[in-house]
Amino acid sequence: MTDRLLAALMFFTRLPFWRIKQVNAECFKHVVDYWPFAGWLTGGAMAAVYWWGTTWVPPTTAALLAIGTRMLLTGALHEDGLADCCDGFGGGTTRDRVLSIMKDSRIGTYGVLGLIFHTGLLVSLMPALPHAPASIFAADIYGKACAGFIIRQLPYGRTAEGAKAGVVYSTWDARATGAHALRCLVALAPALAFLAASPGPFPFGAFLFPPLAELLFATYLKRRIGCYTGDCCGAMFLLCELSFYLSAVGLSHLS
Repeated sequence: MTDRLLAALMFFTRLPFWRIKQVNAECFKHVVDYWPFAGWLTGGAMAAVYWWGTTWVPPTTAALLAIGTRMLLTGALHEDGLADCCDGFGGGTTRDRVLSIMKDSRIGTYGVLGLIFHTGLLVSLMPALPHAPASIFAADIYGKACAGFIIRQLPYGRTAEGAKAGVVYSTWDARATGAHALRCLVALAPALAFLAASPGPFPFGAFLFPPLAELLFATYLKRRIGCYTGDCCGAMFLLCELSFYLSAVGLSHLS
């Protein structure tokens, strides 16, 4: 378990965890299992930078700094997936064409527009979040937790040789799915504690929307290409996280 967790931290961040220990290549097939724990680093860094930034600069600037910090930590891994999905599904009409476009390292118009729109929404929503630092931390972890279930719902669309990262994630049976759900709860516990300890109410109904976003995008992928790729995982995470932001802000305004 320790090696798989370490592999997930190596895979999903640019931090030099490889200096701690070399892990077996087999562990990288299970990185999605421990993806939410990478959120302790990425979400924690975002929350800290945003909290610190708001004491010095306007909230929107602090939001940009927080988003940029995560991009540095991950090498823009998830943003690359979102851009590739926008290009693939925007420009491809067949399954093979969509997968071919997504594998192309060049970014197109759909990818650029998708990143601009997504980043713009995050920057505009972050200052309006209730208990913003705690919400940012929770959204990152929970978005990863929800996004991981895609590997239970769909087959992987490439071989290990054809995958950009050179990894095909292990598939889950019912037992593995239950184990992942338990790990998600453990990973989310610190964020829930922060939200509960924050002064004032928090619209916990926001936690209902990322699973819905995951289900809708998984259904779309099944209809369009019948599978998923690593790019789809990255896009799925960002969409689940964004749905948490949107619902938390919307519900807080309604209350």
